[in-house]
Amino acid sequence: MKLPYAEPYRIKMVEEIRQSTPEEREQWLKDANFNLFNLKSSQVYIDLLTDSGTGAMSDQQWSALMTGDESYAGSKSFDELHTTVQQLTGYKYLLPTHQGRAAENILFSVLVKEGDIVPGNSHFDTTKGHIEFRKAHAIDCTIDEAFDIENLYPFKGNIDLEKLEEVYKTYPKEKIPFCLITITCNSSGGQPVSLENVKAVKELSDRYGIPIYFDSARFAENAYFIKQREAGQENRTIKEIAKEVFSYGVGMTMSSKKDGLVNIGGFIALNDENVFNTASNFTIIYEGFITYGGMAGRDMAALAVGLNEATEFEYLESRISQVEYLGNKLIEFGIPIQKPIGGHAVFVDSLKFLPNIPREEYPAQTLANEIYKEAGIRTVEIGTLLADRDPQTRENRYPKLELVRLAIPRRTYTNNHMDYIAVAIKNVYDRRAEIEKGYNITWESDILRHFTVKLEEA
Repeated sequence: MKLPYAEPYRIKMVEEIRQSTPEEREQWLKDANFNLFNLKSSQVYIDLLTDSGTGAMSDQQWSALMTGDESYAGSKSFDELHTTVQQLTGYKYLLPTHQGRAAENILFSVLVKEGDIVPGNSHFDTTKGHIEFRKAHAIDCTIDEAFDIENLYPFKGNIDLEKLEEVYKTYPKEKIPFCLITITCNSSGGQPVSLENVKAVKELSDRYGIPIYFDSARFAENAYFIKQREAGQENRTIKEIAKEVFSYGVGMTMSSKKDGLVNIGGFIALNDENVFNTASNFTIIYEGFITYGGMAGRDMAALAVGLNEATEFEYLESRISQVEYLGNKLIEFGIPIQKPIGGHAVFVDSLKFLPNIPREEYPAQTLANEIYKEAGIRTVEIGTLLADRDPQTRENRYPKLELVRLAIPRRTYTNNHMDYIAVAIKNVYDRRAEIEKGYNITWESDILRHFTVKLEEA
């Protein structure tokens, strides 16, 4: 008999979590203005709000914390991290930051100016926010297959070359500072980008003189999918695949709270010395000296270990298999989700789940709130609230998909928790006809509104 799969780790420490009553959750949600970001962690039983900084570190990472060098300049921990990043990416220069959006802020301060165009594959919220804050424009060039949840195309994060070339033909080269490839593509459902597509984007961009940068928060998961799904890649290591992917760009931003397996941190890695020198000035202004940039030495030490752990096949197989486990449970229950199942999360299609809720009443947020009321599970809306308003017209932007993301923290929950999540969502699905109203906005910020928006029942 073939032995069943088992996780390549054992649990060394646990944290108690408490289940609440439906009555408590109803009141807490009302007190939070129906915005799940406003809930206290003690009011959440299973937290799927994000996979960013919410995972469990290994014993080797905890050991590295104790050897961190806290020198203000030129610390040993920076050297360890710099060496690790060079080995994984091939990029010469490193600027640590306190997290990924800080890396975006610094890099875009160098590269993006008013009126610029930044094409890519479904820019994520903070990415688009940093672009639009500078009065530039993000243009989504993701393939159409990404917006059909039943389509099983294996690389739904790919960039459509025709869409991209249309951008290159429409706007002068001077207005396009770079093309941004997000790996994996979060907003399209945690979907990977193929190595073949990266190469093709590189070839097309070279013809127009446009450099490529990567949003690399989940680069290891992307490399895993390339190994599993792309012909000719099955015998290569994750590290080999990742390094080749990065070879087609000139730089990257990284939120280390994802595939760095740490609770805080980020960085910029570059091959362009001129960009590095200018970005160094912004790092000193916004973050700290260039060899710590907002990170403690101990966190850089843990990150160096985490990057190596995250690029091992055994870890990735365990991590992504758990996401698949939850996704397959939901499919068995008839729940409409983005297929194929992505890397860091399962994405539920709220338009098919709650067809009676109009777009202007935010069906994805409505579904996320119902899941919380049902079982104390916190998720996040990837829909109209996140899409924000058009900077010129101030009208809602309605994305092609209205999704609820179930982001699974790394090495944190068991498959029993996944079973609980699946049944809770099935219970909401069984009573979906009773959900007749969504929400209206009572207050919102001018940009990135979904983090702090206040809502009322419609």
